Amino acid sequence: MINFPKILRKEDDSGSTNLVLPLLPLRDIVVFPHMVAPLFVGRTKSVNALADAMNSEKSVFLAIQKKAGIDKPEPKDIHSIGTVGNVLQLLRLPDGTVKALVEGKVRGVIHNFIPNDDFFQVEASILAEPVPDEPDVAALTRAIIDSFEEYAKLNKSISKDLINNVSAITDPSKLADTVAAHFSFKIEDKQRLLEEIDPYKRLSYLLGLIKMEVEVYEMDQRIKVRVKEQMEKTQKNYYLNEQMRAIKKEMGAEDDGAEELDELEKRIKRKRMTKEAKAKVYQEFKKLKLMTPMSAEATVVRNYIEWIISLPWFDRSRITTDIDAAEKILDEDHYGLEKPKERIIEYLAVQSLVKKLKGPILCLVGPPGVGKTSIAKSVARATGRKFVRLSLGGVRDEAEIRGHRRTYIGAMPGKVLQSLKKVGVNNPVFCLDEVDKMSMDFRGDPSAALLEVLDPEQNNAFNDHYLDLDYDLSEIFFITTANTLPDIPLPLQDRMEIIRLPGYTEYEKYHIAKGYLVSKQIEANGLSGKDIQFNKSAIYTIIQQYTREAGVRNLEREIASICRKIAREFMKDPSIESFRVTPKSVQKYLGPPRFRHSQLEEKDQVGIVNGLAWTQFGGELLCVETAIMPGKGNLTVTGKLGDVMKESAQAAFSYVRSRANTLAIDVDFYKKIDLHIHVPEGAIPKDGPSAGIAMGVSLASALTGRPVHRDIAMTGEITLRGRVLPIGGLKEKILAAHRAGIRKVLMPKENEKDLKDIPAAVSKQIEIVPVDHMDEVLFHALLPQQADKSPVAGDAAMSVEMIPKEPDDMVQGSTIN
Repeated sequence: MINFPKILRKEDDSGSTNLVLPLLPLRDIVVFPHMVAPLFVGRTKSVNALADAMNSEKSVFLAIQKKAGIDKPEPKDIHSIGTVGNVLQLLRLPDGTVKALVEGKVRGVIHNFIPNDDFFQVEASILAEPVPDEPDVAALTRAIIDSFEEYAKLNKSISKDLINNVSAITDPSKLADTVAAHFSFKIEDKQRLLEEIDPYKRLSYLLGLIKMEVEVYEMDQRIKVRVKEQMEKTQKNYYLNEQMRAIKKEMGAEDDGAEELDELEKRIKRKRMTKEAKAKVYQEFKKLKLMTPMSAEATVVRNYIEWIISLPWFDRSRITTDIDAAEKILDEDHYGLEKPKERIIEYLAVQSLVKKLKGPILCLVGPPGVGKTSIAKSVARATGRKFVRLSLGGVRDEAEIRGHRRTYIGAMPGKVLQSLKKVGVNNPVFCLDEVDKMSMDFRGDPSAALLEVLDPEQNNAFNDHYLDLDYDLSEIFFITTANTLPDIPLPLQDRMEIIRLPGYTEYEKYHIAKGYLVSKQIEANGLSGKDIQFNKSAIYTIIQQYTREAGVRNLEREIASICRKIAREFMKDPSIESFRVTPKSVQKYLGPPRFRHSQLEEKDQVGIVNGLAWTQFGGELLCVETAIMPGKGNLTVTGKLGDVMKESAQAAFSYVRSRANTLAIDVDFYKKIDLHIHVPEGAIPKDGPSAGIAMGVSLASALTGRPVHRDIAMTGEITLRGRVLPIGGLKEKILAAHRAGIRKVLMPKENEKDLKDIPAAVSKQIEIVPVDHMDEVLFHALLPQQADKSPVAGDAAMSVEMIPKEPDDMVQGSTIN
């Protein structure tokens, strides 16, 4: 019988006796009544609780934590139902921990936690168990004992003495607690058994857990037997195979494995490799001959040798150095693209003068559909090299470039060497597509791995992780493609020669369609030999009204769509001998026009300005609108603009305020009105430092009432003093203006150096005016005032002379080429 004389209290009216006991929080063990368990205690509070128990009546309350990982549990982290027990023995170990032997006595429940800085102290009471019905409990007791004996037969670690002791227990509650203590149930299940006061319900739940444990144990035994049988079968097969090999050797019969090794050795001797590779192959071949052919390691070594001897170490294509023939091929395949063609011809010229030239690394940057990948194929054809393409879009694993180490299962070389094995030569044209679409994650940075591949100074000794040998990549002609330059890491850009392909003019698109796309789609859609002609107006109709792009991919799709419909017409009526595609038939086949030929306004309007923007798909016309309303000087900027464009709008507003007198508007105009600047198509994000002067002109036009020329577009950033700062993407923007029918473009004077890239066909049709101050922009952009006064004019109406006149050094009406 346990003694609890320490502190006794009477509860209200219930008459139950409460005990004040030290609490020992347990992590991963549930102590049941009638159970003796050793505990290793290291936490200071727990050690103090045991010391307090030993110094008094040796009574302690044992309760498990809700989460074992908590080092400093709070009262809310401890289960309220536990076991009241005795500390039988306490032993301090040299490492500072304490070994305690405790015995569970009865179930208890915590009512309150008593404040104590040294250890947990609780006010608890003993839980009384109900008396179950005798017949029901007797049947459950028998079932529990039978199940326990069945488990003991499977688990040999349970002694016969324990089985006899369990069988002799007559108290149902004690039987349930004793059996539960000897099973490795989950902590949650054991806590549930402890919290179940009714012996009948506890026995029922325990029986289900034992049945489940027996089934799991039987399944585990079956799996072990199956694995053992499989291992014995494998060993038996290995033994028989070795016997067969020995018998064949004694009989003088040929061994298939030996034949394969002899053939492999002959291939090694015939293959031209570097000295390092040759030594490595022979070293691995010696290992292979000592291995059993059926072993997994032999397969790994054989694959490694196969990879080394299958690579084109010294196999090369014969390079064509005929410059005239190469130029003719490039012109046949592509219209325009002068810079890439010029660079290829330069390379061939140098190649004909020197014996060995390190392979150049070109990077073609431009919007989709301008022919970046196809020009790489043309380079291969013009130089007589083989062509291989590797798409880098979405690659995020460094091993895709450098390969996996041989320690990994299923290891292979990187995509670079795999492509060389496939093409069979060591000097192909190697196109690395979408180099700006690579990403990075925990598996490494593939762009960093590409640095060694694309660096002319070190790619002559490229080391793949799988081969672990130096491989010469210096003779490969690398061509990379990208849509946007900023997405390519700067160290990678440093290794490449950047060539921009900004897009095509309508004139160039017409010639591409006429000379390449129409004939290609006629053949692709089975119309070869048929008399089919697209007239000039039809092609221009497709370009202007059904496509809006920098490249020609959508143009080719629309031509293919027309060819498919023509093919259907031929199948319906075989008597048709010829077919002429006109603008009318284009609308019949492709439906109503999708785009307007021009994005210009119908007439000159106040506050509406044509800006120019750059996108990764080419240039775009960007409309800027300003509205004036009565208010208190608020400036609202909308159109899903980024921070840079919002700052440009604020700078433009400050400039207009600073020039109020010159513009003949009220100095305090901003106190009486609100201004709203809007860039339409608000669902599309817009940002960049090139819309400042467009916003400034829009504000000035709205405040002065002077309309803006509808056929003028402009690009440039503005400062508070009115200076026009340079921008990027000038060629793309001027091409966009040309597509939209703009007649005059205002651009920063500092960008005059970029005008040499503008096609002659475009510069002849557009007047390009360099400006370096906002006053010049206003002079060119604004028309005379329509009304007597501007919406916010001062005492005198603004006259035309108040806008600064054209500078003396500017020749009006001239076109700058």
